Amino acid sequence: MADILTTITELPIDEIEVVDRLRPVSEAGVQAIIASIGELGVMKDPIHVRRMKNGKTRLLAGLHRLTSARELGWQTIKVTCWRCNDDFARLMEIDDNLAGAELTALDTAVFLAARKRVYEKLHPEAKAGGDRRSADFQTDTMSVWSFARATAEKFGITERHVRRMVAAGERLAGDEVSRLRRAPKPVALADLQVIGTLGPTDRYAVVDALAEGRAKSAGKAMAAIKASTGGSPAPVDPTEKAFLDLMEAWKRAPATARRRFLDECGGDVCAMMPKPEVVQA
Repeated sequence: MADILTTITELPIDEIEVVDRLRPVSEAGVQAIIASIGELGVMKDPIHVRRMKNGKTRLLAGLHRLTSARELGWQTIKVTCWRCNDDFARLMEIDDNLAGAELTALDTAVFLAARKRVYEKLHPEAKAGGDRRSADFQTDTMSVWSFARATAEKFGITERHVRRMVAAGERLAGDEVSRLRRAPKPVALADLQVIGTLGPTDRYAVVDALAEGRAKSAGKAMAAIKASTGGSPAPVDPTEKAFLDLMEAWKRAPATARRRFLDECGGDVCAMMPKPEVVQA
């Protein structure tokens, strides 16, 4: 699944691509690394990069270290270079953050939900309802553990804590995560657990309330919504509800189902797209 390219130990910083990261850079984290480098005189650990098939190099783990080196004006940086597949690359990023960074509840939930998706792709027998009698399940030492148990052991937390964080992370769409990261008050695990129980419409409203500072907690946001509607669900524009339901279904569908949907409805989608204007010369 992965091999280290031992001939590559240092690379020009400008040649390292940074794309599709699960978590933005924390300025506090960067400054802490810069302070450490000032005290020790060296960067303690190399970053991990991936050599792509097109010859380019992409960051796997160490975005804060790479950013620190850029801010210090370094031209090159020490690396461990891998040739690997996409699943290994994502796990490298996730585990580097889970093990080495002080994450918020929101970031932890997002990373654990992402780790669960990759883990179950690599170990399908670990999913609920998997074939526990299969040869793979019986012989693969990683597969005999559920995702929650394997992750709890790896990171020294309880299985219950893993399940609660994953449930919260799985419910949030990318734009909701971005908005919650900008909230004036850090989102707590209790907030995420409330959000994880809500349907698309209520979840969207609660995320907005937290992101804009109109509610101190998800529970209080929901109480305000219920109070404003006499305890009934908030009235929703039918078009908005249909849009949110479609977004929810697309987000939760596996890649095979998405491809099948595009095969069936791709022509209709293209026909509805606005035609580009023709500019006369």
